[in-house]
Amino acid sequence: MTVTDPENLLYLDVPAGRISIRLRPDLAPAHVARIKELAREGFYDGTPFHRVIDGFMAQGGDPTGTGTGGSGRKLSAEFTRTPFQRGTCGMARTQDPDSADCQFFICLADADFLTGQYTVWGEVEDGMAAVDALKKAPAGRQSGLVDDPDKLIRAQVAADAGT
Repeated sequence: MTVTDPENLLYLDVPAGRISIRLRPDLAPAHVARIKELAREGFYDGTPFHRVIDGFMAQGGDPTGTGTGGSGRKLSAEFTRTPFQRGTCGMARTQDPDSADCQFFICLADADFLTGQYTVWGEVEDGMAAVDALKKAPAGRQSGLVDDPDKLIRAQVAADAGT
């Protein structure tokens, strides 16, 4: 088993436990840098997983919890052919490919139809049970918006975990 460099390991603490994400600067250097910057600012702490669709993905990182909030710092797309599989972390965006900001998602299942259209910035190394335990949208709710969503308690880069 390889050990991930603590500078490229992100911890997301959620009600059901800790999610450890191996960051992929080799695929998306600007996105990884932004995620680390926002985590270090405490931006993600307390933000809800506002959109969780069973069998698809869990989306969070919006400070408003509406799906329309951001940090005001847009990113240009860093698309690759890396497949979106269970545990893949991608950046949410609007129809504009260069509109990613702070919102992200974690795939609950394979989602190959996203490959090449969204930026992959990481993959869950440990803690998928905690991702699976996030409150989901009611069945049939197409928007995927969750009533009383679980919140991200804390996001931190592993290198900073002792601070």
